[in-house]
Amino acid sequence: MTALYRKYRPQAFDEVVGQEAVVRTLKNAVAAGQVRQAYLFAGPRGTGKTSLARLLAKALNCEKGPTPEPDGTCHACRAIASGTSLDVVEMDAASQRGIDDIREIRERVVLQPVEGRYKVYILDEAHQLTDAAFNALLKLIEEPPPHLVFVFCTTDLNKMLPTVRSRCQTFAFSRPRLPELVRKLRRLADGEKIEVPDAALSLVARSARGSYRDAESTLDQLAAATGSKITVQDVLQTLGAVEEEALFRICDLVVDRDTAGALTFIEELSERGQDLGRLVTDLLEHLRHLLLVQHVGEVPESLPVSDETRERLREQANQLGEATVLRLCDLLAVAVDDMRQGGDPRLPLELALVKVTRPAADLSRESVAYRLEQLEGGAPPPPRPAAQVAAGTAPTPPPEEARAAETPADPPDLALEQLQEAWQRTILPAVEEKSIPTASVLREAHPAVLADDTLTVEFPAAAAFHRQLAEEPKNATLLADALYEVTGRRLALAFAVGENGGDGETVEEGPAGEDEIIELMKGTFDARELEEPQ
Repeated sequence: MTALYRKYRPQAFDEVVGQEAVVRTLKNAVAAGQVRQAYLFAGPRGTGKTSLARLLAKALNCEKGPTPEPDGTCHACRAIASGTSLDVVEMDAASQRGIDDIREIRERVVLQPVEGRYKVYILDEAHQLTDAAFNALLKLIEEPPPHLVFVFCTTDLNKMLPTVRSRCQTFAFSRPRLPELVRKLRRLADGEKIEVPDAALSLVARSARGSYRDAESTLDQLAAATGSKITVQDVLQTLGAVEEEALFRICDLVVDRDTAGALTFIEELSERGQDLGRLVTDLLEHLRHLLLVQHVGEVPESLPVSDETRERLREQANQLGEATVLRLCDLLAVAVDDMRQGGDPRLPLELALVKVTRPAADLSRESVAYRLEQLEGGAPPPPRPAAQVAAGTAPTPPPEEARAAETPADPPDLALEQLQEAWQRTILPAVEEKSIPTASVLREAHPAVLADDTLTVEFPAAAAFHRQLAEEPKNATLLADALYEVTGRRLALAFAVGENGGDGETVEEGPAGEDEIIELMKGTFDARELEEPQ
């Protein structure tokens, strides 16, 4: 049996969907007798490049042509459609990419067409030809015999040599929009008598990510698996796709700061057999949609979503802050990296949800920056109506709310244990970015006491000189700034020597000796002592 994407390949220019500009240009060129010697079709996979190349060959060799409307019934049209025409040669440049293959073309092109007017060479994945093969084609592309037409098809336009591109007319094939894909799938389903609702076709189209061939192959697979009666649940089970409702619910749980609910929902999805890797990628796509709505002020027409989903996107974009969307995208990128390395995305996904719903539990610098951004903005604003998002306007807050927003928020709570945990991991790296020597001095110390916004930094008895260096105003200021950057609080600093230095109290040290200073310089700055010349 013939695959659906081959059975329903466009057989006339009017059947091509989503490439109106390319079709219009080619039809006008054929009608006006202005067909060029070489064309370059570039675009993502499954967007109709090879199909349109065949249609161009039909238009040139049809018995009624050259005509922009080949009849499809003459011998030449039927031979081209079935792939048996001697005048239309399709080559796979991925396997026939060497200079010897190009020499064979050069030997054959001088021969006249067997039954049509033109010999048409269609080179698929043309970017995989070697540079030597391309150079051997240059003169032939520039000055071919009058009966020869080249069509290069590529999914990577940047790999095509500039010398080749300058000799071709280039057409950029765009990805189809969701309604166009659904319309094409509906035509296939009706032609094959497949019972399928529009919601299921939308899921199939969304999973194809702009590829006609992928969408048609998926529909073919579903029809074989379900006996030509496809439901939404069949699509979700076959593709491992995520329901839009699940994506909206996860974001609603983030809005509510419901950590337990988010983790429980992930557990439910996992028990249902949901592919968590697919969940991560679909959730990132959903967050991208929210980000676009927040910054554009409306739902762009290019988004592959239904009208009902557009309204829900507007509502959720009002509820979920921009900083939260950006933070969650950054955290989910870790899960994507783990998946690329073959890891399980479940733990990074759960960590991302915990960190974004409970930011106070994370003392990383990124989390602190996110918390500071939220504090600077004051309390989160009430949700705006969808109509205001669409209009790009914001409501004027009442005077009481405006005064409350102007009042600075209280600094976050802080415990000594949090500082001790973040000292080596976050605070010292923040100091090191501004001064490596100061960070080296502070590595000998640790936070010992936190009382009334005063942090006591304790050094061991053997590092008394390090304490003296840390007390210098410049170094103490660097540490205070790093603490504020990480914790969001302005802390006063005190420096002390630990219990092994005597009675546990701050000990007044005399000036360090010359030998001690030299040894400290060697250890801190990786220095060595130079001998004076004799």
